[in-house]
Amino acid sequence: MIRPLLRAALLVLLPFAAARALADPAPAPASTSGEPYELVRALQAVQDGIANGDTAAHGGHIALIRQIGEKFLAADASVWSNPQNSQAVVIYLLSGGAPQLVRKLPRDKMNVDGRLFDGALAYVEGRQDEARELLKDVKPRTIPSGLGGQVALVQGALFARTEASLAIERLDDARLLLPGTLVEEAALRREILLVGQAEDFDKFEFLTLAYIRHYRNSIYAGDFWQRFSTGLTQSSLALDERRFARIVTMLEQIDRSSRLKLYLVIARSAMVRGRMAVTRLAGERALALSADASAERERAHFFRGASRVLIDEYDGGLAELKALDRSKLPERDVPLLNATVQLALDVHKPFAGGPAATADKPPATPARLDLAASTATLARARKELGELELLTRDRRP
Repeated sequence: MIRPLLRAALLVLLPFAAARALADPAPAPASTSGEPYELVRALQAVQDGIANGDTAAHGGHIALIRQIGEKFLAADASVWSNPQNSQAVVIYLLSGGAPQLVRKLPRDKMNVDGRLFDGALAYVEGRQDEARELLKDVKPRTIPSGLGGQVALVQGALFARTEASLAIERLDDARLLLPGTLVEEAALRREILLVGQAEDFDKFEFLTLAYIRHYRNSIYAGDFWQRFSTGLTQSSLALDERRFARIVTMLEQIDRSSRLKLYLVIARSAMVRGRMAVTRLAGERALALSADASAERERAHFFRGASRVLIDEYDGGLAELKALDRSKLPERDVPLLNATVQLALDVHKPFAGGPAATADKPPATPARLDLAASTATLARARKELGELELLTRDRRP
């Protein structure tokens, strides 16, 4: 059943036969003027339903976009002298409207900033450099919020690669100008990755919790969690053991399978960067989530065993590593396992002529100590640690 928000939006479009087919039977609504800005508001209401998980809105909004475009073409040219209507054309474009249709409208009658109109066209037509040039100096907070939020969202996308700090600032603007809308939802999805790359943990956590609180049922929630995962695992955000409990709280919002994959990625990233406490924490979380005899279970044992052997449980950790079923490990993990075991064995290898051989001899003076054996061991350890460091380039789960 179509939700009240979608029903109200569609009633504005009753002149369209298709809209009548989508709407629930209801008494005829009060007449509306059918101004372009009213039609675009109706479209935005439907799209906001998408942000709240309304599948009916998602299924019908493409038809609405097409119908609104047809209404624009049929409108008298005089309507475009109203700034609200001309601005609505820009919003329509940035909400999925067809640029080829907009190009058929009387451009000379439009009462809107030319930078906004031309910049929106350039953006939706894929002319990114031109769009950046046209929109770079536009201050979203100085124009009406309905248009400003849309422009800020586009600026966030345009500058994400070249000026990440500006992109984050504009996405903040988008969220503040249009709260509770699909624009805010999209801004959160785009910003979470940029903030992760900037290694701003507090803001990363804030944006995540905001998304969970307002948009966890969004049709596009899967895209948010994919960007969240990338931002979390391609940075050092998850590698501080002091904030691990906060990471766990965020990950509790994800399905079990995705959570398991993320813990394994975090464990591996932490291990190759020497954060063994986090390796242990993430490995234990992965163990609790993995199925018996699964490949994921073997990897979880690998990470936990490695952390144990290199921190404080040498015998138990080494036994856990030796018990692994190597055939279940990804190929890229095998060299890491070999290097870890060898490093553990070397670090604990007794010096030549150990305690039993030297029991009857007086302690050597510092000037007579033979450090050759320990130096060789340290050299091998450094080499093996270097090999581990090379593996940081591959962080895929």
